[in-house]
Amino acid sequence: MQVIIFGATGMVGKQLVKQALYRGFNVKAFGRNVFTEDLPKNDLLELVQGALFDEGQVYQVINGCDAVLSALGGDFTGADVTRSLGMKNIVAQMEKANVKRIMAVGGMGSLQADDETLIMDQPGYPTKFLPVSREHLKALEFLKASTLDWTFVCPPDIINAESTGHFIVAADYPPVAGTNKINAGDLALFMLNEMEKKDFVQHRVGISNTAGI
Repeated sequence: MQVIIFGATGMVGKQLVKQALYRGFNVKAFGRNVFTEDLPKNDLLELVQGALFDEGQVYQVINGCDAVLSALGGDFTGADVTRSLGMKNIVAQMEKANVKRIMAVGGMGSLQADDETLIMDQPGYPTKFLPVSREHLKALEFLKASTLDWTFVCPPDIINAESTGHFIVAADYPPVAGTNKINAGDLALFMLNEMEKKDFVQHRVGISNTAGI
């Protein structure tokens, strides 16, 4: 299995790199700062420095891979369009390279509150999160408009901690019995499992650690 990880130097991205290597995958880590971050030294890991908005660079790194893992980040002001336009380019280059499977990290605001309303559209949703929630929603729309086998994981607060294996998921809605937080390690664990199991293709996924961890 050969995977490419976008956002590999972030909290979730580093967990994806570590866990994918543990599984014996061939891993490409793509980004501007991959050589300056503390990524593992491993013969199965290829660091690729590049620009997310460069069509040629992104195509080249995707071409020949079996799957794409996206943990794109950015600021919360709305001025940073990495999440949306970065996803737009990833989707376009995946289709060009005929790579179908993508696991991407979004945000909880993109999940359904009920059959008609997104969480981000509910009264009382924190206004400080609206810009980044809109970015996540735009990224989701690019995935929905594609021909890809996508899964869009929509976590609550992400905690910088290792995997516990104690988490629950739900399609399109937040899990009912969750804790409203998820360890970065557990988020990565689910993404790598789901990448191969394909239980939630063309769905959003709510995820949360279970109580008592």
